[in-house]
Amino acid sequence: MDYTILAKGIALAGCAIGAGCALIAGIGPGIGEGNAVAKALEAIGRQPECKGDVTSTMLLGCAIAETTGIYGFVTGLLLIFVAPGMFMGYLG
Repeated sequence: MDYTILAKGIALAGCAIGAGCALIAGIGPGIGEGNAVAKALEAIGRQPECKGDVTSTMLLGCAIAETTGIYGFVTGLLLIFVAPGMFMGYLG
């Protein structure tokens, strides 16, 4: 019995499920950055003289948070476009 077709199907399914899970990582930075901006605007509204300090700190925090989403996006793209070809090469 030839199990290579089954193995290829399982490998492709694993890549698809993994890519979906990796792309879910984009939700966290969106929520976190939204909360950060909301709190920064609240702080600026209470003390307008600290606008420069709050804005620069908020932008740095948003940039760091965004890297998480970018890592998840790149991982998802690799699982969609690169990994299936590698697995199919291994399975013959």
